[in-house]
Amino acid sequence: MTPNKSDEIFDDWKERQTLAEKMIPIVGQMYREAGVVIAVYGRRLKDGSKLDIIKAHKFARQMVGAELDIAQSYEILKELSKLKIAPARIDLGKMCYEYNQLDNGQSIADYLKEKLSDIITDQPTNQAEPKDVVLYGFGRIGRLVARMLIDRSGDGYKMRLRAVVVRGKGGDIEKRASLLRRDSIHGPFSGSITVDEESNSIIANGNVIKLIYANSPDEIDYTQYGINNALVVDNTGIWKDEAGLGLHLKSKGVEKVLLTAPASGNIKNIVYGVNHTEIEPSDNILCAASCTTNAIVPVLKVLNDEFGIRNGHLETVHSYTNDQNLIDNYHSAERRGRSAPLNMVLTSTGAAKAVAKALPELTGILTGNAIRVPTPNVSMALMSLNLNRETTKEELNDFLLDKALNSSMQSQIGYTSSTELVSSDLVGSVNAGVVDSVATIVDGDRVVLYVWYDNEAGYSSQVIRIMQDLAGMKLPDYP
Repeated sequence: MTPNKSDEIFDDWKERQTLAEKMIPIVGQMYREAGVVIAVYGRRLKDGSKLDIIKAHKFARQMVGAELDIAQSYEILKELSKLKIAPARIDLGKMCYEYNQLDNGQSIADYLKEKLSDIITDQPTNQAEPKDVVLYGFGRIGRLVARMLIDRSGDGYKMRLRAVVVRGKGGDIEKRASLLRRDSIHGPFSGSITVDEESNSIIANGNVIKLIYANSPDEIDYTQYGINNALVVDNTGIWKDEAGLGLHLKSKGVEKVLLTAPASGNIKNIVYGVNHTEIEPSDNILCAASCTTNAIVPVLKVLNDEFGIRNGHLETVHSYTNDQNLIDNYHSAERRGRSAPLNMVLTSTGAAKAVAKALPELTGILTGNAIRVPTPNVSMALMSLNLNRETTKEELNDFLLDKALNSSMQSQIGYTSSTELVSSDLVGSVNAGVVDSVATIVDGDRVVLYVWYDNEAGYSSQVIRIMQDLAGMKLPDYP
């Protein structure tokens, strides 16, 4: 490589850094003032560093085969910022791709005015008073949901985390705050966390979060903390039926309850993107199903609609969880007493049966099992399916890529064509599941699909989407 070529490459890098730095305040302002979420192929740019933005542009290679031109995306973002837009999710990557496909000489400004005509408004864009949210439990999912709620808080957001409920007698607020501040898997909290011991509150990026101690869901008067008509997100996993979860509704100030685990009885198991339209205003208790169910159901849905699924088997290769033992010790469940970090542990999963709750048309045609493996996060679902018609690897992958890019389930179905991807690369993925297209196997009407999922962040993102629906936040996606 000649010295001149090296200089050109370095100058190009500096220019991309400059453009990324210019994008940061625009993205933040659009979110704070209008509730507009800017992303690049699903990767939200809010609060991202210049390197995060550059990496998001490089990620386009996985989706459309070429890196996104940051100069063009910056021009589109500048024009977007000039428009008065109602709250929405806008994907710069897809906007750039679509605009380049037009090839009709239309200016970026005219393209945006035409594309976004139904959300360009002269009316104030700030939404109504945000809905109060209470997290009942503060474990892995509770803290991730808390981080996501705090990250999204602003004038344009319609939910506000007001309190966290934990068991105990108090005196541990510093430890609770520390666990929110530092995470061995997902890294440090993005922002500032302080503790107000006098009011027993955690203050995170300006959000005052009351820490409440209780041993039963029905013994709290939330109204005494100024909390009313709250959405309670129960992530303890202790209460899973209507009788148990209904205890929350007996507490003053509670309107609805959402469980972050599979429910029993007649409670609706919602996989957002698939059956969330079944949510009715009268539903006071809902369930967000499991991480595995959320990962597989969107892919199964689109496959069954297009190809038909005759039968199949689901095998979950799942990271170990807190209900396993760190070292060999007594456990009431079979095999789970053996050391989780040292063993692969064969166990059962209810995912195959849970599929039927979201997709009744697949009742009784799938079997399932699970293997817990010595990794702390990110899992994989192997789907061995017999379809109603023959296909090819190319057709199947092209179909799934289109669903990841252009369908109503683009937030649920992710896609990768990387030949070097491993599980740790998916930490922080907000898709419910990510199709590994390189690993796809097709033999006539028999297919094997490999779907990665961050069983913590991906699932928590699905929980947030249900919460937004319950709070009346139905942000349209563009394009």
